[in-house]
Amino acid sequence: MRIYETMFIIDPRLSEQERETFVEKVKNVINERVAGKIREMNRWGLRKLAYPITHQTEGDYTVIIFSAEPSNVNKLEEFYRVTPQIIRWQTFRREDLEKKEKKELQPSSAEQKE
Repeated sequence: MRIYETMFIIDPRLSEQERETFVEKVKNVINERVAGKIREMNRWGLRKLAYPITHQTEGDYTVIIFSAEPSNVNKLEEFYRVTPQIIRWQTFRREDLEKKEKKELQPSSAEQKE
């Protein structure tokens, strides 16, 4: 299992309730289709975009950090691609978190000498 971070921007024309429901839908996709485990989720809410996207100057940002098998991550990307409510997304591997976790699991050299 590897650690990934996905960030997606939801169309701000949806109501707050619809955006919340949509975030839950993405979480279900990660849990069920991708067979991943969500580690952390941050809802940033409405933020100004760096440049207009589909005539929108704002978007509802959400960041999710999750663990999954590399072969399954494409299922999440496919979901994003066919979903009109998402105006932008990006998913990438968090090697820094993997290394940190691996380091924490290894016993320290002081413990090994005892």
